[in-house]
Amino acid sequence: MTEPGTPVRVDIGPDQMLTTTVDDPEQGWRRLSIRMLLVHPVMELMRFIPVLVLLVFFNRRDQNGFWPLLAVGAFVALGVARWFTTRYRVTPTQVQVRRGLLSKSTLSVPRDRVRSVDMTRHFMHRLLGLTRLTIGTGQSDRQKQDGLQLDALTSGAAEQLRRELLHERPGIDVPRAASGGATSAPVAAVPRETVIARFQTSWVRYAPFTLSGLTIAGAAIGLVANAARQAQVDILNAGPVTEVRHDLNRLPVVWAAIAIAILLLAIIAILSVVAYVLAAWNFALTRVGGTLHVSRGLVTTRSTTIEERRLRGVEFSEPLLLRAVHGARAVAITTGLRVGRGAERGGSMLMPASPAGEVRAAADAVLRTPEPNSVPLVPHGASARRRRFTRALGVAAVLCAALVALWFWASWPVWVAWLGVAMLPVGALLAADRYRSLGHAYVDGFLVTRQGSVVRRRYMVHSDGIIGWNEHQSFFQRRSGVVTLHATTAAGSQSYEILDVTPQVGLAVADRATPGLLNQFFVTGDRA
Repeated sequence: MTEPGTPVRVDIGPDQMLTTTVDDPEQGWRRLSIRMLLVHPVMELMRFIPVLVLLVFFNRRDQNGFWPLLAVGAFVALGVARWFTTRYRVTPTQVQVRRGLLSKSTLSVPRDRVRSVDMTRHFMHRLLGLTRLTIGTGQSDRQKQDGLQLDALTSGAAEQLRRELLHERPGIDVPRAASGGATSAPVAAVPRETVIARFQTSWVRYAPFTLSGLTIAGAAIGLVANAARQAQVDILNAGPVTEVRHDLNRLPVVWAAIAIAILLLAIIAILSVVAYVLAAWNFALTRVGGTLHVSRGLVTTRSTTIEERRLRGVEFSEPLLLRAVHGARAVAITTGLRVGRGAERGGSMLMPASPAGEVRAAADAVLRTPEPNSVPLVPHGASARRRRFTRALGVAAVLCAALVALWFWASWPVWVAWLGVAMLPVGALLAADRYRSLGHAYVDGFLVTRQGSVVRRRYMVHSDGIIGWNEHQSFFQRRSGVVTLHATTAAGSQSYEILDVTPQVGLAVADRATPGLLNQFFVTGDRA
């Protein structure tokens, strides 16, 4: 037993230790809501619904039905054990979570390392008035961590904890006097909420151009295949599937391919709309004091709170199809939030697919300046243009030669050869667009860099968040006299590139963003 006032060493990571003083080691521990016992078993039961549906639909009996029931019982027992063995507490300096039945562990996070708070409620949570709260502590996508997670708290307790961790107070902060019992005068009031952007039903028209339906289709195919395997059902030879295949075999190959393509596009468009509505409905981006709040969701609601002092910039993203209909997205470049999770980019999404003008206005409001979004970018010169065309046309020429050879020697249809020839102008158009997208600038304390064609991204990173620079030069870049400069930061993707610039231009930009950091690499005449 630890005595009061004894320094305690707590492991908070592979290479980090925290020494603190505990006044009472057993004081202040709280349990999760007992209603969580209704959440986890029901969610586990839902995993077996596809198997039951296939069994009923195809009139099959599962000869091993005992094992799924046994697995469900095991998950129910684990859910009960999780409630009994999980406790948490918030001290003036730490957030602590204790877990484990046979092997106990205590995770402690210093409160000054809390970067964000993510509150998620799926339909079972909402039905029972619960919330899953995830505390972001600066993890990245390269670290397989989900932060410190409490599943599930009552909605009121989760909101109170969110405000407490991010230095907000619900109402008036009235600290207790030293004499005990008396209170001081009010010292702080609730900050006023400013709405930056709010969901509009007209945004749904951009959903088919996000192609998020591809992700749902892939997940659905995997789910059905797994359920069919458990139910011992051969879907490919089932009655409905066999009839469709028979009808397609009656059509010429070209018309069958067109029919399949139209059907797939229609399914993907419908699924994209469904995914967009589920994810972005009731979206709101607001500012309260020094924090940004992003809330969204129809069935599963999600509320993410980002401290602005942790915000390092904004990514303005324009995928090719969205760009064609003048749409865009915005993503926060901040510490403590994961990125790169599909279209919604996890908790870092600031604006879903919506009109580019509204996304740009929201990004300006978040950055508190319009300059990074409006500044003209410096082009990267003839060498960068030549590299774009060389690579695009080189790949297109190889594919064209392969397809023409298959037509000539393997007697493939002639349209295959024409497809190969068509790749040459497509490659040229792609190269031209990639070069037009290339550029950089430094304005109002922000490094701005843009690249990409299929997905064009404009990164606007505040210079205060840049902690270093990496210069990369491949063999072919050395031949062209250009380099790729990487601005290193602890936020977002952790590295943002300025592609194919001359070494002098790259060093000049780096010196403007971080004055004096690269002095040793300059020679007389290098500074711009």
